[in-house]
Amino acid sequence: MRHGETEWSRAGRHTGRTDLPLTERGEDQARALARVIKGREFALALVSPAQRARRTAELAGVTSYEVDPDLWEWDYGGYEGITTPKIRESRPGWYLWRDGIVPGDADHPGETVEQVGERADRVIERIKEAPGDVLLVAHGHFLRVLSARWLQLPAVEGRHLRLDTGTYSILGYEHEEPVLLRWNAPVEGPA
Repeated sequence: MRHGETEWSRAGRHTGRTDLPLTERGEDQARALARVIKGREFALALVSPAQRARRTAELAGVTSYEVDPDLWEWDYGGYEGITTPKIRESRPGWYLWRDGIVPGDADHPGETVEQVGERADRVIERIKEAPGDVLLVAHGHFLRVLSARWLQLPAVEGRHLRLDTGTYSILGYEHEEPVLLRWNAPVEGPA
């Protein structure tokens, strides 16, 4: 599940490590996600350390989970909090998946898409070791990279997988081959 809306996600600002709360709409999205997991049992539930992901999990009814730092969103370095149109004022035509980020500060130097892919690979290894279904609650760009890696594609291919706030996706298998079973699915109606 991707966390619910925040002020920055609504405004299109790159939100990597800035720890923002959900908006009222984001909380409604999170409560609606409860319908997706109601009655399901998970061998493992992993949640990003960000409050927006933890709050989404809690409002969706996830009663027991492990916080996994590998689920943090892409560290956008110097582009943290900046919109794509603003970045393009100084870098015309800039596209995150092709052009990357500019370095940030010592605490958040930024990551390449390949580094995000390495974190995703570690999460996938944990998923494969679990003795049943696994639930992840994390962030848009990270989950796009993770899904590309699940499909055994380079991390950069996550660029083809748009993912909105407050949605869920299902990864699985067909004839032992990894597939997307459902993608970017909203939960319709009130929670």
